[in-house]
Amino acid sequence: MGKHLLAIDQGTTGSTALVVTLDGHTLGRHNVEFPQHFPKPGWVEHDPGDIWKSVQAACEGALAAAKVKGEDIAAIGITNQRETTLVWDKKTRAPIYRAIVWQCRRTADACDALKREGKEARIREKTGLVLDAYFSGTKIAWILDQEKGARARAEAGELAFGTIDSFIVSQLTSGEAHVTDVTNASRTLLMDLARCEWDPELCATLRVPMAVLPKIVGSAEIVARTKGAGFLPDGIPIAGIAGDQQAALFGQACFAEGDAKCTYGTGAFALMNIGARPVLSKSGLVTTVAWRIGGKTTYALEGSAFIAGAAVQWLRDGLGIIRAAKDIEELARKVPSSEGVSFVPALAGLGAPYWDQGARGAITGITRGTTAAHLARATLEGIALEVHDLLEAMAADAGRPLARLRVDGGAAANDLLMQFQADVAAVAVERPTEIESTGRGAAMLAGVGAGLCEVASAAKMLKLERSFAPAMPAKAREAHLAQWKDAVARARSRPSE
Repeated sequence: MGKHLLAIDQGTTGSTALVVTLDGHTLGRHNVEFPQHFPKPGWVEHDPGDIWKSVQAACEGALAAAKVKGEDIAAIGITNQRETTLVWDKKTRAPIYRAIVWQCRRTADACDALKREGKEARIREKTGLVLDAYFSGTKIAWILDQEKGARARAEAGELAFGTIDSFIVSQLTSGEAHVTDVTNASRTLLMDLARCEWDPELCATLRVPMAVLPKIVGSAEIVARTKGAGFLPDGIPIAGIAGDQQAALFGQACFAEGDAKCTYGTGAFALMNIGARPVLSKSGLVTTVAWRIGGKTTYALEGSAFIAGAAVQWLRDGLGIIRAAKDIEELARKVPSSEGVSFVPALAGLGAPYWDQGARGAITGITRGTTAAHLARATLEGIALEVHDLLEAMAADAGRPLARLRVDGGAAANDLLMQFQADVAAVAVERPTEIESTGRGAAMLAGVGAGLCEVASAAKMLKLERSFAPAMPAKAREAHLAQWKDAVARARSRPSE
């Protein structure tokens, strides 16, 4: 049996693989990007073939970087972009349509129609989620309606739905396993949150045939073994699966009730461990499964900002004011402040706590003296301020302020962003030595699922690199928040409630 863990971190813009030792040391890492497709305004798609090729190449690159062979892998952990939706032929494994990405807004009208029918309250009660195009359920129905004959084939059991974890497991096992872990299932609008089972009423409401759904499994258990993957030997256990944000929560060792983290990736995602009861948010957050280990389910409150790092990518690709994402900090530091410029990065609507599908990005406070540096700084501040809104909602639901915030994701390496985050949120921000907590979390779950380590020992994998303490005077903080609230109001499609 091998002695290392392979973590597959399949994200929105690329796939990363990590080879990790049982004590948490990363031996090798490799990332492979793939194209995004935007067929219409507000629509976002991925080619499933591109996703799978990137996973293969990432795994091969990580093994090569670690100087180990496939035979050295003891278990595989998978973490993934969550709500992104695929439907494929069970026999051929060929997708019937491109993957519809979590950012895609094409089913916003369908969600609005369900709201007009009075379905929203019941869906929220059962799932812990808001009725929004972000989640998978309406995407599945759209694909089945779009492709001729697909709905009849789905009802006959010929087609398989899956989030990206399901697709990767199917590919790794030559189609023998059709599973999804409970964290990903909790993001579909189709799972009863309390029972952690597919719900017939929800499926009927969203017009999704139950025959198309995968089996729900735990987050740390052997659910399948590799077969015919080519780049890996047969028989390696797939022992850990969790959606990217839940994997990051686990990877940040947020095992105690009240522990919280924020991941700064394409979007920004804040989660707080709330223990064994799925308490519904009263502040615009969603309730989700954090993980299920040994038959015991842990829940989390989550707030999602759809655009974070993607705003920096827009500055790079759309406006051309930076050549690389990492250049934004240097540019932003050329000015001491944004001089009243605010950027609300609602480029795909506003997520929690507003849930405004029609909101659009807004830049306010521009004057003749505004420069690219002011816009760069306002972009970083906008990311931190939208996260502040999530943390404020969490504190309200929890009935207490956060003691600390652990951070990860690519943008967490930006010192200016992290310090501003600590300042506007008035909370200590802790950054680990390795900011890829999603991949580390997947590796930790695989180790636990394969019986190679315990949860308590997995926590030792986390090592902190730096803590950012709040340093902004109260009046300055209040001014930033007031300016931000005004900018958000201008970006919204409807008045604040």
